[in-house]
Amino acid sequence: MNPNDRPPMLVRWTLRLEDATALDWPVHALEPSVRALFGTGTRASVLRGDWLGHAVHPLLTDVVIGTWTSATLLDLFGGRDSSAAAQRLIGTGLLAAGPTAWTGWAEWSAAGSRDKRVGLVHAVTNGLAIGTYSASWIARQRGRRGAGARLALAGAAISGVGAYLGGHLAAARKVSSRHPGYVEAPLGV
Repeated sequence: MNPNDRPPMLVRWTLRLEDATALDWPVHALEPSVRALFGTGTRASVLRGDWLGHAVHPLLTDVVIGTWTSATLLDLFGGRDSSAAAQRLIGTGLLAAGPTAWTGWAEWSAAGSRDKRVGLVHAVTNGLAIGTYSASWIARQRGRRGAGARLALAGAAISGVGAYLGGHLAAARKVSSRHPGYVEAPLGV
């Protein structure tokens, strides 16, 4: 391989994550519960977006990431007068995080082994982000705006890693539900 053809470090890291068989134990431990809660029957069909024609998960991630990013922008540029709005945005993202996770688990339950490994790290990372944003919301509730803003910045960094892994699953690995009509449709017409 030509040294100039070597994949970027982030790509190499992600490929190692896909190959990390050490993640198979927690994946196999979670699979029965996830399948029972999110991966079968009408619930799975709704959560995967069969009614929509494609996955619901990416739509909901935009709500979570969008509200949290907006809160961070208000923290950085909005001044004290925007503190209440930033807290409401963080709260909105936290409320949307549950249904977003449910749709993600529904997609995960139908994925292959490599994708389940990455998906597990994606879920754990997003869980850390949810915890950090929850701490931000609580700090703000207690009048500690500065601590809340710092926690939100940390949450943004953590959720950025989760978003990268989710983007990898959706764009590079093509993990998502879709109606067969979309698969069979000609491209570029």
